Amino acid sequence: QVQLVESGGGLVQPGGSLRLSCAASGSILSINAMGWYRQAPGKQRELVASMPSGGSANYADSVKGRFTISRDNAKNTVYLQMNSLKPEDTAVYYCNADLSTWYSNRRDYWGQGTQVTVSS
Repeated sequence: QVQLVESGGGLVQPGGSLRLSCAASGSILSINAMGWYRQAPGKQRELVASMPSGGSANYADSVKGRFTISRDNAKNTVYLQMNSLKPEDTAVYYCNADLSTWYSNRRDYWGQGTQVTVSS
């Protein structure tokens, strides 16, 4: 069993900052990549940022220069520092992990989602 537990969402004013965290736990054998997706009302889920193990971060064009993804491999945790937030960043943010466990092959796992609302 693998769990991804997210934290850090909330309400923030335009121009403000938030930091999301996501910790993966369970019978994890190896993690290939971790990242963040978001889904706004009436829209499809989209990639925000991802970071493969030992690789470079990848960002959506809409967040480049404002968001920073980082990982703590020892803690199986991924972070998303979000600065200069805009109303259009409002969405449910989902943590994603591409990993394999002791009893299953490599596949995607998802967190439960955390709401980020940017509004004055």
